[in-house]
Amino acid sequence: MAADETFETFEEDDAVDTTVALSTAGRKRLFSKELRCMMYGFGDDQNPYTESVDIIEDLVIEFITEMTQKAMEIGRTGRVQVEDIVFLVRKDQRKYARVKDLLTMNEELKRARKAFDEIKFAGKDAHINS
Repeated sequence: MAADETFETFEEDDAVDTTVALSTAGRKRLFSKELRCMMYGFGDDQNPYTESVDIIEDLVIEFITEMTQKAMEIGRTGRVQVEDIVFLVRKDQRKYARVKDLLTMNEELKRARKAFDEIKFAGKDAHINS
């Protein structure tokens, strides 16, 4: 009887591995490099297992997909706008604060780029007129 139980357990484990392989096979990994760096930054090994990175990437893609679908259902149907994402995360204080920080930084970067381009353009004008 013990041999049968071991065989059944093996079949279950084998089925799980096949399911994972099927869900990750044939799909280009989009965030592997970034996720490896993030995992290392949060205390994982410098070269984490590929399987670990793949699982994290599956979770990230699932989260992005779900958030995008939800965002498309609210606001202007079929379009995702920043306000829709802010609305979706409004009740999660950590996500909401992070979104606000990223939006603020984005605005600051836009202003800095614009100022840099104006200085760069003004510098060329001044150099040509000399």
